[in-house]
Amino acid sequence: MTLENRVVVISGVSGATGQLAAKAFAERGASLVLLGRDQPKLDALAAELGLPEGRILARAADLGQRDAVFQTARAVQAKFGRADMLLHLVGGWTGGKTLLETPAEDLQEMLDQHLWTTFHMTQAFLPLLAQNTWGRVIAISSPLATRPSAKMGAYAIGKAAEETLLLTLAQEAIDKGVTANILQVRSIDVKNEGKGTAPAEIVAAILYLCSEEAGKVNGARIPLTGNAAG
Repeated sequence: MTLENRVVVISGVSGATGQLAAKAFAERGASLVLLGRDQPKLDALAAELGLPEGRILARAADLGQRDAVFQTARAVQAKFGRADMLLHLVGGWTGGKTLLETPAEDLQEMLDQHLWTTFHMTQAFLPLLAQNTWGRVIAISSPLATRPSAKMGAYAIGKAAEETLLLTLAQEAIDKGVTANILQVRSIDVKNEGKGTAPAEIVAAILYLCSEEAGKVNGARIPLTGNAAG
């Protein structure tokens, strides 16, 4: 699988899954846009990847701030003239409280992190994907978005809102050649202890969804949870 002449935008790239995805896409010839909050971490990852300057852009941005996201999209357009794939890997959760115990601030935090970052990113970058009449949007979610459990309400609501946005996008963007899909994982097994889903398994699924062969996969919730029920 080659991704030469493709530009992939990876948000939340400093996490284990994001770093592995960056390496996998770089090895396959893609140009990379690395997004996160910590510029030194982004610069260190860019140096580790060892790509020529013309194939990489590392940029710190608060994705919860609309202006910052749109400025980033303009910087990507100025450098590469295009974007082909958007991997939205921003994570984080809060839980352990019933809905009656949950402060409004916790719910707002989850909506800001999962819904609003996704909203800003898709609005800013969809025009770049659409101009190519080919694009992929992929985000990582949780089965809690569709099967919530007790004391995880704020997180489940944030993820459910994010999934609704992406499933709507899948219907609205398909005529532009852009697909949008969701990978559901219970937890990310960073230490490869056999619990949850390993970053390598997530990246393998992402690579498939970004292939030509996955062009008919759109608006899917794909469970990487080890059981059919998710």
